[in-house]
Amino acid sequence: MSTTAMKEMGNRLLDIAWVREQFPSLKVEVAGKPAAFLDGPAGTQVPRRVMRAIEEYLTNANANTYGAFLTSRRTNEMILGVRGAMADFFNCAAEEVVFGQNMTTITLGLARAIGRELKAGDEIVVTTLDHDANVAPWRALEEKGVMVRQADIRVADCTLDLEDLARKITSKTKLVAVGYASNMVGTVNPVEKITKMAHDAGALMFIDAVHYAPHGLIDVKAIGCDFLACSPYKFFGPHMGTLYGKKEHLERFKPYKVRPATNISPECWETGTQVQELIAGIGAAVEYIAELGRKCGASAKTRREALAAAYATTVPYERALLTKLVDGLETLPGIEIYGITDRARFGERCSTISFRIGEHNPTEIAEFLGDRGIFTWDGNFYALNLSERLGVEQKGGVLRVGLVHYNTIEEVERLLAALNEYCSSTN
Repeated sequence: MSTTAMKEMGNRLLDIAWVREQFPSLKVEVAGKPAAFLDGPAGTQVPRRVMRAIEEYLTNANANTYGAFLTSRRTNEMILGVRGAMADFFNCAAEEVVFGQNMTTITLGLARAIGRELKAGDEIVVTTLDHDANVAPWRALEEKGVMVRQADIRVADCTLDLEDLARKITSKTKLVAVGYASNMVGTVNPVEKITKMAHDAGALMFIDAVHYAPHGLIDVKAIGCDFLACSPYKFFGPHMGTLYGKKEHLERFKPYKVRPATNISPECWETGTQVQELIAGIGAAVEYIAELGRKCGASAKTRREALAAAYATTVPYERALLTKLVDGLETLPGIEIYGITDRARFGERCSTISFRIGEHNPTEIAEFLGDRGIFTWDGNFYALNLSERLGVEQKGGVLRVGLVHYNTIEEVERLLAALNEYCSSTN
């Protein structure tokens, strides 16, 4: 498909001009050119309404919770409202939503609480494909004799080896921890199928959905998982974490907390004073996606329907960007792309792609691009087991490009032109 045809298709799918107008930071310039933010997996940019929500909270409601005065009551109301927004985002009940510092901290706290009920010889299954935030918290339980088994990947396409996973899940397995999507290679795991595998063995299912959240609609009811965590700063919000937990589990497991803190769930899981202004920003991030959905699907009546309409539009748009990117990357000399490159299988991945160019150091390439206003990431992105398994950890890792729906075909073209320039200058 020609570039012109792809631009026309993109415009039909998404009002990209409206989208980009929502994000003030996209006007940042480097050397007289707008910056191309292709660093979404490390944290997306935020729309103006998120900034306004944070300012509005600090101006008119800045207080701790459960006080006998106006601003405290406003804080209570705001938190309840944002629980409702995240409940729509997850498709769960509001009392099943927990706020926290970030996904890593939430997972560490949850693992510690679940660990109270585990004994030596119990087993937990993790995967090679995951960010270490969904590995290290569970491995910490090895201190009490819990055995952690690690399911492997198929290196050729960086997909989870489901046969190996099935072998690792036994009658001793108490929990399976899997990522929804890989933050390095973009692979989307069949989490509903894996949840059934875990439940059939009598195990709990925990999903790290941090990387998937900006790229696809989450439905915990359809998946059937027990816990799912994500980070709003990856889906256009502020730096915090959120957790879905089935009500029965949040009430059953006992979190570590200070004595005066409430024993009522979900608040008992929210250690210490929360960053209230950022919770307000989370609500605004969900509302941004819903607003986009209402523009895309006029028939959406509820916030959940609007969220679904938004993703129904952004998923094919991002896939068009990804196709353009892979088409161009495959023409570069010495390129090695990690993960699924078969266009017919792009439904099994999201628009995050990592690669190496010969023996060139990824940091050197990232610096070259950064000087030209093109922002990418290099390294292992805390997916340490995957980086080691692919044999790139000792070589500086990979270069990662992460596309989200505010990116454009023109930005992809700029990236490809700059990579061609880099290859020409170093050969």
